[in-house]
Amino acid sequence: MNNPKIDLATEKFLYYCMGLRKGDMRTQVATMRARYPNDSQERLARRFIAAQTPLSMVGSALIHLPAVVPALGPAFRFLGMASGTTLMMILNMTLVMQIALIYGHDLDDRARVKELMAVIAATAAASGSTALVPPLSTLNPRWRALAGSAAIMTTAQLIGETALRYFARAQTASDAHTPEERVTA
Repeated sequence: MNNPKIDLATEKFLYYCMGLRKGDMRTQVATMRARYPNDSQERLARRFIAAQTPLSMVGSALIHLPAVVPALGPAFRFLGMASGTTLMMILNMTLVMQIALIYGHDLDDRARVKELMAVIAATAAASGSTALVPPLSTLNPRWRALAGSAAIMTTAQLIGETALRYFARAQTASDAHTPEERVTA
């Protein structure tokens, strides 16, 4: 049931539209492994997750800063929301794929597409939380920006932690099978 047209379309979407560069991700993971050769897979993954926090702050600022300055108008608010959300989606998808690489998963496996779609949904929900959640939408713009920033940063951390557990568990399950079991499976 392998459809090359769908695979090519997915590849183009991730590469051209979302800016995901698999070669760059492989290089980043290799660099981290060379820089920290004694780190476990979990520790390397946590290094990538920790690096995401300041980047999440930048994405959050793009999303919420235009709303704090009313003189910028609705066009800049929309532009901030769109650009910040896109940035966070790219950063979060990259984080998940880096963690997948750390745990030895193939970036070209179709399973990555489903995982990335979940990341897109979680990031979009976090980015829109201050507009979609009634108690947050009625806050003063400054408080709303702080609440939105917290939601975006927390979501990035949760995505990283969830990916770490998911890929570690998948690797453990794969390692549990003997070579004979893999052949018969």
